[in-house]
Amino acid sequence: MSGTNQRIDGKRLWDSLMAMAEIGATPKGGVKRLTLTDVDKAGRDRFRGWCEALGLTVRVDSIGNMFARREGRDPARLPVLLGSHLDSQPTGGKFDGALGVIAGLEVMRSIHDLNIVTEAPIELVNWTDEEGSRFGHSLMGSGVWAGIYTQEKAYGLRDVDGVSVGDALDAIGYKGPHKAAPFPADAYFELHIEQGPILEREGKQIGVVTGAQVR
Repeated sequence: MSGTNQRIDGKRLWDSLMAMAEIGATPKGGVKRLTLTDVDKAGRDRFRGWCEALGLTVRVDSIGNMFARREGRDPARLPVLLGSHLDSQPTGGKFDGALGVIAGLEVMRSIHDLNIVTEAPIELVNWTDEEGSRFGHSLMGSGVWAGIYTQEKAYGLRDVDGVSVGDALDAIGYKGPHKAAPFPADAYFELHIEQGPILEREGKQIGVVTGAQVR
């Protein structure tokens, strides 16, 4: 950070990741936090509480995407976005997705601790249903926000029990009042980790991504 040698609080970041991992924890150390379930609601509520305790303004759009805003010195400047997602696969890792959200929160906390006023606003994002595990459509929240998919199509998607996205949003109270639509931004940053057993089993410290799944 400009003008300081201050780093983020690694212990606080770790503790927050572990606190989020308690929600939907599985016996093998992962998480099951399927989108728009009561477990997802608990994770969202905890995230909202942390953001509001920091003085951030939280808004939720009509597909359930969450935006936590810290104002900048110049309200005319386009915001810088940070974020990822809090939903998981049925047998997900505790860092996949959540790392990008909670690391973004730690950036916000560190800036706050240093009493830094940024020129541009900063917005921390939790996208709805990036994994696509429950309703069969990955990147749903960000896709609707970006105009790739219609909201009507997303609302009509159903899980194996016949519950629609629209009904699930209502059930957990996260069908927000704001329209899910793109807005201009200066930049978007997402710290992300994909998890699996291979690197850990082989004792490797890094993996190079060669492809991605998009549906």
